[in-house]
Amino acid sequence: MAATFAATNAVVKGSSPTGVDYFIPELWSDEVLAAHKANLVMQSLIKLMPFAGQKGDTVRVPLPVRGSATAKTAANAVTLITASDTKFDLTIDQHYEYSRLIEDIVSVQANDSLRQFYSDDAGYALAIQEDTAIHSEGAKFAAPDATPTTAGSAYSKAVIGGDGSTVWSQASSGNGSALTDAGIRRAIQALDDNNVPDRMRQLVIPPIEKRKLLGVSRFTEQAFTGESGSSNSIRNGLIGDVYGIPVYVSTNCATVEANDSTAYRACLMFQKDAVVMAEQIVPRTQTQPKLEFLADLFVADVLYGVGTPRPENGVALIVPNA
Repeated sequence: MAATFAATNAVVKGSSPTGVDYFIPELWSDEVLAAHKANLVMQSLIKLMPFAGQKGDTVRVPLPVRGSATAKTAANAVTLITASDTKFDLTIDQHYEYSRLIEDIVSVQANDSLRQFYSDDAGYALAIQEDTAIHSEGAKFAAPDATPTTAGSAYSKAVIGGDGSTVWSQASSGNGSALTDAGIRRAIQALDDNNVPDRMRQLVIPPIEKRKLLGVSRFTEQAFTGESGSSNSIRNGLIGDVYGIPVYVSTNCATVEANDSTAYRACLMFQKDAVVMAEQIVPRTQTQPKLEFLADLFVADVLYGVGTPRPENGVALIVPNA
């Protein structure tokens, strides 16, 4: 009997005896594992204008025009330069919020990490909204166009990544092509032709282009990166810079759809002054007791404006998302 009992009632490793498991409590961790976050890179790459606490709904951004020298003629008055400066109106009209109702019973019984998670999640949700808005300004870039100071719309002045000169078209399945060395050099030339400063230029690409560029020896060979050891892209998979231009990978690069729904994405090469952003309300959180619900209303919001005063300072390169 003893042998039979042992065979039928043996405790399996990693499990609990039948019935007894109801008396074993289940515990929730004090920490919360948040969903994976997208790469937020754009805000630090553009011109941020302080506007918090100011009144009004429009920021006038001066756009000075450089003057030219004139030969001095003896005994004649100097030649005055006629003022031709312009301005860019940045409208503060983007108001986004993140709200949750936290029941009193939850506030009493739940771990403190719940509210911490909501605060973190709110900040992330508002940040990704701003990051996406900045990416969308790439639709106005116009550097390769004959009139680059006139902003484009809906990527009307964008070019394809393969050569950096062929105008993007949504006809048929779209004509976007993967970034190449020639395409990047052509985009750099477009900025150079517009007298865009070398300093504070950057290239932002989607993850698929990172994968493709890392497979091209030109972008990973030591002679090109100028680095060795842990800084070399061959060893750590990171793209540091291309021809002195820092390269950033963003999962928020805008998706452009062709007529047959073939997905393409926009890589952006631009100088810092191409896009400006002003936050009138920086991301903030507020709570208010709601007696009718026996709960706390948790609200986070941000009020900002974003625009492209210098479309000639940026190039949109359209690549296939495959």
